[in-house]
Amino acid sequence: MTEHKRKEPDMHGWCGKIRVVDLESKTFEDIRPEAEIYHRHIGGRGLAGYYLKDHVTRSWDDPAMPLLFFTGPLVNTDSPTSGRMTVMSRSPLTGTVGDASVGGKLGTLMKKAGIDGLIIRGKSENLCGLHITETGVTFEDAGHLKGRTVGETFHSLPKHAAAAVVGPAAENGALFSSVIVDRHFAAGRNGIGLVMAVKNIKFITVSGKGRTKVFDEPRLAKAKADIDRLVAASPALSGRFGISNFGTGALYDLMDARKMMPTDNFRRTRFDGAASMNAHTYKERYQSRSKGCMGCRIQCKKVAKDGRGIPEFETMSHFSALLENTDVETVMEANRLCNEFGMDTISAAATLSCYSEISGKRLKSPDILRLLADMAYGRGEGAELARGSARYASSKNRKEASISVKSQELSAYDPRGALGMALSFAVSTRGACHLRAYPIAHEILRKPVATDRFSFLGKARMIKIGEDTNAVADSLTACKFVFFAASLEEYALVFSAVTGVETNGQELLKKGEDIITLERAMNRANGFTKADDDLPERFFTEPGSSDANLAIRPIDRDAFLNAREAYYRVRGE
Repeated sequence: MTEHKRKEPDMHGWCGKIRVVDLESKTFEDIRPEAEIYHRHIGGRGLAGYYLKDHVTRSWDDPAMPLLFFTGPLVNTDSPTSGRMTVMSRSPLTGTVGDASVGGKLGTLMKKAGIDGLIIRGKSENLCGLHITETGVTFEDAGHLKGRTVGETFHSLPKHAAAAVVGPAAENGALFSSVIVDRHFAAGRNGIGLVMAVKNIKFITVSGKGRTKVFDEPRLAKAKADIDRLVAASPALSGRFGISNFGTGALYDLMDARKMMPTDNFRRTRFDGAASMNAHTYKERYQSRSKGCMGCRIQCKKVAKDGRGIPEFETMSHFSALLENTDVETVMEANRLCNEFGMDTISAAATLSCYSEISGKRLKSPDILRLLADMAYGRGEGAELARGSARYASSKNRKEASISVKSQELSAYDPRGALGMALSFAVSTRGACHLRAYPIAHEILRKPVATDRFSFLGKARMIKIGEDTNAVADSLTACKFVFFAASLEEYALVFSAVTGVETNGQELLKKGEDIITLERAMNRANGFTKADDDLPERFFTEPGSSDANLAIRPIDRDAFLNAREAYYRVRGE
């Protein structure tokens, strides 16, 4: 990694400082990148990728592999939906670039502490915690927290600070373990929690009171008001049945109606029990209230009256339809356990579904909850399942039962019902991921324009643009959901007002393209090829759940391969 010493005197938006922590020597230093590095890579996911690139071919458990926490220039300002940040390293689950965008107040307090990012190197000799403040880093022995759940660990930490914590799943080697932020927000997928655990870090707290300088406050206020109006007018976000009212679970009925809800380990696409397992059921039964990231008016996170988090859509779907479970309380408790143990809910549920298919056992509620605990603590069959469905299925000579791409399990959108999603799952740089391009916006929500979900026509360019846009969102940082209503043109005005760096939507989109290009190059350096940009065979040979009104056919493999080649062409590969 190149360390730069010069800071622009009038930097706005960015703090101009990144903190580097050495766990072996228990020391830290602050580096000051040149402004050009900020301008090119923006922040968040883009800037984290810049600092990962020189190390990405190392093993994920190599002490020299950095663990990166990065904010963006809009964080800790009045910019809309700007309370997120990126956690990045190399993924233990997939071997790809591993990253997660996470909400809460961690990113905001990192900026208040005067830093744009945190680079953690080495491995602590003993289990430790880090306290990040405006003045430096304090190292604390955390041996007494070994094996403690996420909730128990948070209970022991300062209440004024933001915190990132790993649970027993990471300590026991689960390849899809998460970093949990502020109790209710998960940096899930990819197994980033395991990278934190192998460095012998139990928790990181961040506190600060500083302000982020904004170049033009009145201009920012106007740009913010424009985006707020678009959000308020968006039925998908602010409507009666939108995400603001029901959380991401608002998508549950849509996926059911479109016959693309993964059921019985993706062997069917319609779940008979869906009508009694939707977001409305959770809202009524658990009397949920809204919660969200700092600076966000959407408030998509929902918390039950008893303090438990209401599951996100993917969790809601996978712990019901995918496992053929019709008990709402089991879904609630599975979600709580995954968060307490620090495990990604999507991979956990999908791995259990793979196990169910291979074993021929339909899992009942007690089985689901028991196996989750066994996965977190490395007990019995749970120790095998904690390696993810791809490794588990391979060990049983049943590779076809793992519904994964690059060893990462698919989320709750059956690709036979949305061919843009099929292509997006295949080419994603972090393994199967609905959020890399989020073509559901086009194919189901019809935003910004409607497209034929059963056609690959135009999908290659649509996926590229979606990936580039979301790379920008993850770098600014901003919530992807706001782009159901606003566009990069609106966010270019926000960016220019905050930083004083004049830009437009097309220039931001080009920066997003560069971020994806770098991620794909890092994956190629680790041996990934076109053969890895593929879907499980099941989707090409088996139909979904059809009826007289709608046929869910297998994906035409030749059409898929042609669309993939078109994607490579528009990427210039």
